Amino acid sequence: MPIKNRLAEMHGEITGWRRYLHQHPELMYDVENTAAFVVDRLRDFGIDEITPGIGKTGVVAVIRGRTDTRGRVIGLRADMDALPIEEATGLDHASTVPGKMHACGHDGHTAMLLGAAKYLAETRNFDGTVVLIFQPAEEGGAGGKAMVDDGLMDRWGIQEVYGMHNMPGLPVGQFATRPGALLASADEFEIVVTGKGGHAAAPHMAVDTTLVAAQILVTLQSIVSRNVDPIQRVVVTVGTFNTDSAASNVIAHSVRMKGTVRTLDPEWRTRAEERIRRIAGDTASAFGATAEVIWSPGYPATINWPDQTAFAAEAARVVAGDVNENTDPILPAEDFAFMLEARPGAYMFIGNGDTAMCHHPAYDFADDTIPAGCSWFAEIVERRMPAA
Repeated sequence: MPIKNRLAEMHGEITGWRRYLHQHPELMYDVENTAAFVVDRLRDFGIDEITPGIGKTGVVAVIRGRTDTRGRVIGLRADMDALPIEEATGLDHASTVPGKMHACGHDGHTAMLLGAAKYLAETRNFDGTVVLIFQPAEEGGAGGKAMVDDGLMDRWGIQEVYGMHNMPGLPVGQFATRPGALLASADEFEIVVTGKGGHAAAPHMAVDTTLVAAQILVTLQSIVSRNVDPIQRVVVTVGTFNTDSAASNVIAHSVRMKGTVRTLDPEWRTRAEERIRRIAGDTASAFGATAEVIWSPGYPATINWPDQTAFAAEAARVVAGDVNENTDPILPAEDFAFMLEARPGAYMFIGNGDTAMCHHPAYDFADDTIPAGCSWFAEIVERRMPAA
C-alpha cells in the first residue's frame, strides 16, 4: 500500500489526536471543545487562514499551494460530532463523558483530515487552494446545510468538494464508491389519526382509531410492494405507534405513529410523500376518522458527480492499489449531500475492517486506517492541483 511516507511517520501522532477526540465526544452543534482542538492543531501547522464559527460551530481553514495561478479551489470535509450512546468498548481510550461516544468514527475523520492538513501545510506540493471543512452536527442536525447556508462555497470559492466515511466490513485501508446515488435521502413523518373514543364494549358508538391507524400502517407497505419500480430502492418504516389510552377497555380517541422514508431517487422522495398523504387521508375518511400527516424533510440523497467520482477513485487506487468503483448504495443518510448539491464532488468509503457497525456501543474507529485516509485526502489535492 503506497502510503505517503510522511503520513506513515505521523501515524502515531494522528492516532493520539483521534483517541483524545474519542475520549471527549460532543454532540450536534455543541462541539466547541472539539473545534478548539482542531483550531489549535491548525495553528501549530502554520495554516494560512482559520475561520471558526461557520455553520454555528464549524471550522474552515485555507492552505495555499506554491502558486494559485491556476485558480482551482478544492474543499475537503470531515465531520466532528458524536452520538448520544453509552460506550461499551472497555478500551483505554473510551469516552469519558457518560451517555456520549464517537460511535460513527467522526473522531477518525477529523484526525485524518488534520493529518492531511499538516502534511499539505509542510509540503505545499500543489498549485491552487485547499479549503479544510470541519463540520458539526452531521448526526441529525444538518450541519452540512448550515455551513453551506453560511456561505461556505461562495465565500471561499470552492469549486469541488470531497468527503470520506469509514465502512465496517470493508478491509482496512480499502476504498469503495460509485457515481450517482451512494446514500439515501431520509425524511420523517408523523400521522395523527383522530376519531371518537369510547368504551371497548360499545365499538358501534365510537370511531376506533386503533383499527384505522392499523389499516393505514399496513397499507403504507403497499407503496414499496405495489407502487415502486422493483429495481428502485425505497423504504417506508413506521417506528412508533401510540394511542392516547393505556387501558384495555377503552377505544382511543387518537393514535400517533411516526416513521421514516428512505430512497435513492429524488423523484421517489416526492412521490412517497404524496402516497403517504393519500393513503392516510383516504383510509381514515373511509372509517369516519381524520388523519393529519406532518412531514419533516431530512437529508437529500448523497449523489456523487461522475467525473469527480472517477477522479476520487483514481486517487484511491494510487493509495490502495485497488478500489471498488461500483459499490452497492446503502440507505443510511449523510448530510454531505447538501455540499454535493452545492458543488461537484464525491464521497468515498474507507474500510474499517471487521468491527462493530457504526452507531453500535461496541464500535471503535480502526486506527490502522489513518495513513490510507490521510494519503487519500493528500492525493486528491496533489493529483487534482499538481505543482507546475
